[in-house]
Amino acid sequence: MSLIDPALKRGCTLATIIFYEKPGCRTNARQKQILASAGHEIRALNLLTEPWTDARLRGFFGDEPVSAWFNMAAPAIKSGTIDPLAVDDAEALALMRADPLLIKRPLLEIDGMQCAGFNATHLATRLGLDLDPDTTPQGCSRPGSSVPCPTPGKGGTT
Repeated sequence: MSLIDPALKRGCTLATIIFYEKPGCRTNARQKQILASAGHEIRALNLLTEPWTDARLRGFFGDEPVSAWFNMAAPAIKSGTIDPLAVDDAEALALMRADPLLIKRPLLEIDGMQCAGFNATHLATRLGLDLDPDTTPQGCSRPGSSVPCPTPGKGGTT
C-alpha cells in the first residue's frame, strides 16, 4: 500500500531536500524512500557529525515547545538521564550539540524552510504530498528494544 496518493503525487512541486539523518536508521531510510518515490531529490547528510551551532540548530524547531525538539528514543532520554520537560531552549541546544542522538530527526531543509521530524501535515504543506499521518513512518523502528541501536561505524546499522 502506497503512502502517497498517485493522483496528488502528479501535482507535487519537485524539490531538493536536505535530509539530516542518523546513518543506518531504518525509519530514516523509509522516509527518504517516500520522498524520492515522489520525485524529490534527497541530499542525505549525517546528523551526528554535522557541526551544529545553536542558531543553526534552533531554526529547525520553529515555535514547537522545547520538549518536542527531542528524539524520545535517544538512550539518554529513555534511561531518564535527560528529561525534555525540565530543560529550557539554551540547555536543550547545548545538550543536542554534545549528543546529536538527542535531536528529533530527520531535520529537513526544503526550499529554504526548515523543520524537525517527518510530519505528514508539514510535508503536505511544503511539498504537496498526501501522506496518511497514521501510516507515515515516524519514531524508532525498534521501539520495544531495550538495546540501543549500534553507533554508525561501530558494529552495524539500524
